[in-house]
Order: sequence, then structure tokens, then C-alpha cells
Amino acid sequence: MSKKILLWSITAALAGFLFGFDVVVISGAEKKLQALWGSSDFFHGTVVIGMALWGTVLGAFLGAIPTNKYGRKNTLIAIGILFAVSAIASALANGPWFFAIARFIGGVGVGASTIAAPAYISEIAPAKNRGRLVAMYQFNIVFGILIAFLSNYLLSDIGENAWRWMVGVEAIPAVLYILFAFGVPKSPRWLLTQSRDEEARAVLAVINPDVDVEEQIKEIQGHAIKENVSENIFMKKYKFPLTLAFLIAFFNQLSGINAILYYAPRVFEEAGLGESTALLSSVGVGITNFVFTLLGVFLIDKLGRRTLMYIGSIGYIISLGLVSAAFFYGWFGMAIPVFLFIFIAAHAVGQGAVIWVFIAEIFPNQLRASGQAFGSSVHWILAAIIPSLIPFAFSHELIGPGKVFLLFGIMMVFQLLFVAFMMPETKGKTLEELEDIILKKK
Repeated sequence: MSKKILLWSITAALAGFLFGFDVVVISGAEKKLQALWGSSDFFHGTVVIGMALWGTVLGAFLGAIPTNKYGRKNTLIAIGILFAVSAIASALANGPWFFAIARFIGGVGVGASTIAAPAYISEIAPAKNRGRLVAMYQFNIVFGILIAFLSNYLLSDIGENAWRWMVGVEAIPAVLYILFAFGVPKSPRWLLTQSRDEEARAVLAVINPDVDVEEQIKEIQGHAIKENVSENIFMKKYKFPLTLAFLIAFFNQLSGINAILYYAPRVFEEAGLGESTALLSSVGVGITNFVFTLLGVFLIDKLGRRTLMYIGSIGYIISLGLVSAAFFYGWFGMAIPVFLFIFIAAHAVGQGAVIWVFIAEIFPNQLRASGQAFGSSVHWILAAIIPSLIPFAFSHELIGPGKVFLLFGIMMVFQLLFVAFMMPETKGKTLEELEDIILKKK
């Protein structure tokens, strides 16, 4: 594999680092902010925390527009700018609404990154390495999560305004990312859709130096001819890939992953740990996520997407069942952190490694950004709704953490059935080969 392809892929995947950092950094500050501004559980969950999540929904809905019109590269640069602006504005916020709007801007960047970065990497990656390269986006997400948890822990004792430093420090990697993003080429498949054939030839010659460039262009353009420019992902012929994108995104969030990541310190405090121990345990979540995502990235092109989803689904069911039982039967102390580490490991190897790779593979070239926008929108709508309800659900006497985690576990049984009976394997095939295979399925 060309060093240039690796470098370009890592650069695009760094959008995932900002995604992970931005999403999780709030976990160290959210309880302080609720106390500072005297917010109710409902207002805190739906506005102070929830506005960022609805920003991701908007970014996911609209992200396909600039990704298609202005290109994957230019959209990645714009995403970096959104993250930088959000971090600085969040740190300067003097009230809950200003803070929520600043976080909303970062959320737009998160949502758009789930479209532009996987699309870009999938379109420059050789087929045999595509899973591993696209999964680097997820690796960077969890790396960002780990650094956010660690940053929160290290900054937690620096004074009354520690929360400002927690949310503001993200501006530093955001600016560095913007500078790196200017150095990557445009996607060759996007260039071909814009009739910029010579630029596409130059990039394709680097991607597959052993394959005739004209043959590659002929194959890509041959598939493009089959796709009428007026087509959209909601047409009957695209029902199967659309259903796949919906279900993998749906089950991703019904595992409870974002709810756990956003509120990790709160969950650990509910389990009887002190505030400092809860923050430190959150770092453990980040480390576990990091290590097992590395494993998932290593295995995804060896074992395939379905095998990893089987492993993850079974791990989800076991770990969520144990967490639920722990809350029902009062197994407090370190039992719940250990069970949640198992949950995080299962997620990292399974859904975490697979989701953005899989969605980037199952749609035709000209509809890839739109298909990813759909899958990403499903993901982020649920990611906005579910975590927003967690403070209320945990504190409500008729619900509580035990029932919440039990529901997540039941949903993972359905995910296991989805993998067994519906999900196709996509490893080792070109995007054009996958288009032919998937569109033949009904």
C-alpha cells in the first residue's frame, strides 16, 4: 500500500479524532454546568447536552450537499473550521443557551464528518485495504474519546473554571487538522463525476500503480452511466442498501453506546463510586475502547465485517445483561465498571469498527454521500434522543438504570438476528463489484 494513501487516509480520519473528542469532552463538565446554571434534568439533557446532538443531526442531513457539490476534501476542511469555532465559543460561554449554540456548531461538524471522511477514504483506498483504512476513522474517534477522558481528568482540579479549559482545548487539534487537510488530494471518484478526468488519473495512478488507470476509469464511469443523475436513494432499486444502512445505524445507537460515553462519570457515580474515581474509571472506558478498536481495525479485512458484528453482538448481550443485573441486585463498587469495560470492548470490535466502513461500501458512487447522509442521520437522530433522556430515565423512580440497560440488551438480540439473516459480507471487493452484488439482492 502506498505511503501516500496511508497518509491521506490518516489525515481524513483525523476528522474522527475531533468527532470523538467533541462528543465526549462534555462528560467531564456536564454535572458542573448543571449545578452552575441550576438546570433541571430535562433542560440539561435536552438543551445543554442535547443541542450538540441535534447539531449532528443537521450535519448528517445536510452533509451530503457540500460533500457532493464542493467535494470531499473541501468539506473536510470546513468541518475542521466548525470544530475550532465551537471549541472557542463553548469555552467563552456565559450561560446555557450560548453554550448550547456553540456546542450545536460542533455537532454540525460531527454529523458532516461521518459522511465526508468515510466517503473520501473509501474512494481512495484499494479494495484489499479499504476496511482497515476506513476503520481508521473509527480508530481516531476512540482515540479522541480517550484523549477527552484523559484531558477531563487532568484538568478537573485546576479551579472553578476547569470546564472552560475542558471544552476549549479542542481548538488546538482542530486548527492542526485544518492545516493537514489542505495537503490531501481530491477524491478521484468525485473528480470523475465532475468530468475532471486528468486530475482523477493522477490520483488513481498513485492508488493502484499496478492496475491500468484507463481500465479503472472505464470501470468507474461504466457504473456511473448506469446511474441516472436524477436517481435518489429512496428509489425501489436501492431499497436493500437503504434498509441495511438504516438497521446498522439503528442498532448502533440502541446498544446505548453514546448514552454510556456521554454520561460515563454519572453512570459510575450511580454505581457508588466517588467523583474522582468515576472520572478515572471513565479514562478506563477510553483505554478499553482504544485497545479493542485497534483489534477491530486489524481484523476487519481478515475476518470480515459480519464476523466482527457477531462477536460484538454476543459481547453486547452478555455485558448489558450483567450491567442491568448489577443495578437490579445492587452489585455496586467496581462490578459495574468491569461490566461496562466488557461492553465497550464488544462495541469497539463490532459496531464501532464496522458501521462507517459498511455504510461507505453499500451505495453506488454517485449516491454514496446521500446514502451515508441517510445512515448517519438515523444514527444521529437516535444519538440525540437517547442520551437526552438518560438523566431523566436514571432519576425516575419507575425506570432507573437497571431497566434502561435491560432494554439495550434486548435490542442487541435483534441486532444478532440482523447479522445472521440479512447483513452481507463486503470485504475484499471493489466498490463497483459491491454495487453489482448488493443491487441484485431484494
